[in-house]
Amino acid sequence: MTETLATTAAEGYAFSHAQDTDTPALAALWERAGLTRPWNDPLADIALARRGPHSTILVARRDGALAGSVMVGHDGHRGWVYYLAVEPDLQGKGLGRALLTAAEDWLRARAVPKLMLLVRPDNEAVRGFYAAVGYLEEPRVVFSRRLDGK
Repeated sequence: MTETLATTAAEGYAFSHAQDTDTPALAALWERAGLTRPWNDPLADIALARRGPHSTILVARRDGALAGSVMVGHDGHRGWVYYLAVEPDLQGKGLGRALLTAAEDWLRARAVPKLMLLVRPDNEAVRGFYAAVGYLEEPRVVFSRRLDGK
């Protein structure tokens, strides 16, 4: 995808879709931001998100360097956000909010009516971030099943 994303919320950053060459930097960013877990292979998650028309990874760059990212996708009814990450030394300056807005705009352009995301219950800082930007905590029970044998 060569589409360039416009945003005014984070001056000095260029927003675009991740490219193949971004994969190592994305995985490293997610590690630095504390988003990776042993049971989720970030390289596989990146490849999967970039594979189809219903998902993408949006990135923010400053002076060509990767500064933040967000994975976004949808099933036609609900959109989902994963791996919203900002370089630790850039956090708290509006870039996370701008990336989230870019993900919302990507979903709106595809007429997806609702955005969902998951946050671990003990992650108070991230819960506070989403509450501060207008997201509601909804009482739900999530069921899952591993299909990869892990």
